[in-house]
Amino acid sequence: MKRLARVSIFLSEEGRGLELFMIENQQRTRMKKYVVTGVTMARRAVGYGLFGVVLTLLLVFIFALDRRDDLELWHEVYLDEEFDKDGDVADFAGYLALEDRLFKQLDDEVYAKSGEATADSVQRYQRGSMMDPSNWERNWNRSFVLEAEESKAGVLMLHGMSDSPYSVRYLAEGFNDAGATVLALRIPGHGTVPTGLIRTKWQDMSAAVTIAMKHLKAELGDKPLYLLGYSNGGALSVIYALDALEDASLPQIEGLMLMSPEIGVSPTAALAVWQGRIGRWFSQEKLAWNSINMEYDPFKYRSFAVNAGDQAYRITLEIEKRMNELAEENALDEFPPVLTFQSAVDSTVSVNALISRFFAKLPKGGHEMVLFDINRLSLIKQVLAKDPKEELEQLLSIDENFRLSVVANRIDNGVMTRDLVLKSRAAGGGELVETPMNVQWPENVYSLSHIALPFPAHDMLYGEGGEDGKTMTLGNLALYGERGTVQIPPGDMLRQRWNPFYDFMESRMLQFAKLALIQDMEMGKIP
Repeated sequence: MKRLARVSIFLSEEGRGLELFMIENQQRTRMKKYVVTGVTMARRAVGYGLFGVVLTLLLVFIFALDRRDDLELWHEVYLDEEFDKDGDVADFAGYLALEDRLFKQLDDEVYAKSGEATADSVQRYQRGSMMDPSNWERNWNRSFVLEAEESKAGVLMLHGMSDSPYSVRYLAEGFNDAGATVLALRIPGHGTVPTGLIRTKWQDMSAAVTIAMKHLKAELGDKPLYLLGYSNGGALSVIYALDALEDASLPQIEGLMLMSPEIGVSPTAALAVWQGRIGRWFSQEKLAWNSINMEYDPFKYRSFAVNAGDQAYRITLEIEKRMNELAEENALDEFPPVLTFQSAVDSTVSVNALISRFFAKLPKGGHEMVLFDINRLSLIKQVLAKDPKEELEQLLSIDENFRLSVVANRIDNGVMTRDLVLKSRAAGGGELVETPMNVQWPENVYSLSHIALPFPAHDMLYGEGGEDGKTMTLGNLALYGERGTVQIPPGDMLRQRWNPFYDFMESRMLQFAKLALIQDMEMGKIP
């Protein structure tokens, strides 16, 4: 009995212990559950909070963009007679026929509905206004061909993004005078209404370039062919050269001449596509536009479509990818010689990216980059926000596979002057050679710009305004008053639009294409 009593007491104590253990285990489980639940709720609260912040910022962003100027007819009309690579246009004659229909549609859908122009109207899309493109001896928004009586060469010229063939007008005339047949192509999406760049893809642009080059080849036979490209036209030139390098059936080119080539644009361009997507999601048409401006320029869109920036970014990625692939395969030896002109300060193109993604990958082969330094007079240096001096000095000290030349101020007895010299370093290194130039920096000009290179001082639209600079042009337009009062942004008025060194640049191009005039060399235009 005593044993049974002790066993009973033992079992009773063990039972209470087990019960206590189970209770404690349940308490720990509940506590753990409470903690997990709390953490989960905290995470959700943070997540919802972040989502709320992002959503708020997004709505503020949309609201701010939607408060911009109202869209005009030319921001809403889509012209469906534009070229695309999947259409039925097979040759340049077909391209021009389609272009005729496109400009007829432009007249019917835009000009006919834009109202009568007053005597002093500067609206591009009003027929008879001061900025009506039809006022000129030729509508420079259209593709054009300048034939030489006895062609020494053929040159396909490509304008920049949002521009028109007017951008290469003076170069086309100069090359034609030197004996070249020139085709200046209106690149798809351009020369009509800004909406043309909402749907056009870079592949459409590239396909049009191929059509134009095949036409030149058919017309000129075995004459040498060259590509001359400005900004986006420079990027399209490189794309064609890469295509021809990989496809021997395409017309081969002797060389590329590039101005401010769109290779290595700002990384923010990668975000452009998302603004357009958000606009479609929320049915906000204004979000398709990076900028909505008054259209007062007869040969360039002032409003810039988000898609245009996206296509610019995509074409630079394509160039970088293909250059890397061909460089790894040692397949760039046959890449044609390249002559490039570039401002050392450029808000669109990165000089470092241009070198690292393109020039540095080219083997030796007659390539040259000409950089225009800023004006280094002491007064100007004091107000600079950005100085490329160290970058240029480093470039001149590095042995690269291309010739590097820098247009810079001449120093006379320790004093910086407005006179210029050409500092050159040969491909592969060597001594720095300085050659005097017969040109000066204009007064009050501190640098070139991305848009300045193709235009001479005497350009009637973007130039300095005659010999005395008093004739009004977009190149010397400066309205003074309170900020925010006029529709033309101050940055547009103050940006350098013409190239003081145009004659030097054109002469170097003619020399590169073996078209240089003897008198140019004798006059010292070609250092």
